[in-house]
Amino acid sequence: MGATLSSPTATVKAEALLMPQQGLAPPQGCPMHQEHQRRAPPPECPMHQALAPTPEPAAPSAEPAAGPVHQDRAYEFVECPMKAASKGFQTDIDPANMMPPPNQMPAPDQPFSLSVSREESKIPRSGTEKNWVYPSEQMFWNAMLRKGWRWREDDLSPHDMSNIIKIHNQNNEQAWEEILKWEALHAKECPCGPTLTRFGGKAKDYSPRARFRHWMGYELPFDRHDWIVNRCGQEVRYIIDYYDGGEVDKSTYQFSILDVRPAFDSLGAVWDRMRVAWWRWTS
Repeated sequence: MGATLSSPTATVKAEALLMPQQGLAPPQGCPMHQEHQRRAPPPECPMHQALAPTPEPAAPSAEPAAGPVHQDRAYEFVECPMKAASKGFQTDIDPANMMPPPNQMPAPDQPFSLSVSREESKIPRSGTEKNWVYPSEQMFWNAMLRKGWRWREDDLSPHDMSNIIKIHNQNNEQAWEEILKWEALHAKECPCGPTLTRFGGKAKDYSPRARFRHWMGYELPFDRHDWIVNRCGQEVRYIIDYYDGGEVDKSTYQFSILDVRPAFDSLGAVWDRMRVAWWRWTS
């Protein structure tokens, strides 16, 4: 996936004879990774009228939807952004966290229109058979405004916003690929593979490792995320430091160098990092 500072590839190769690798198909009957069949786009969506089959009534379920409510609704912006954007959802409050839904409405002084379409990631979401869904260009714009950014300072164009979204999504896909390499060390205990439960940004809360590198003369990361992964019922925290990698690769939209590793929250995480360090030293 690109340059990283902490990929345990040597460990994975060394243990190839002892445990299955993450890229292989999961065992039959694994409930977390049953083949997910995307439902057909809504027949009323003007973008898909020619292709939409006759919808079948969904079977009633007594179980509540798993995960954040608005991640489920995000699929409406994946399948039919024109119809979903017209709904607005401006007064609906998510009972899971008492927060308003993602803002898909243009800002008052916005100089041009932005897409409200959202892309589905390859990152499985805990508690459901669906994946996480990335923000739209409009959501990203509104989020930057909430953080104090003003568009007149950078004079962005619609093309720039499209590139920003692609870079953002690529960074997350790359981070998940690196997490899967670490999780391959636990393929025996979790054959179904991990899922992502939640995540959070800590841009200015530098990790001890980032500070130590800075004391040695290296640059500080421009961003940091903590991702909570569900390893078949066990929560594992990963720290991701993002470093500037120079020019953006126009074919992949990759420019960040990622330092991905499990946090020192448990003896298991300490053991994983010791194994990786040992194999690097001896290889």
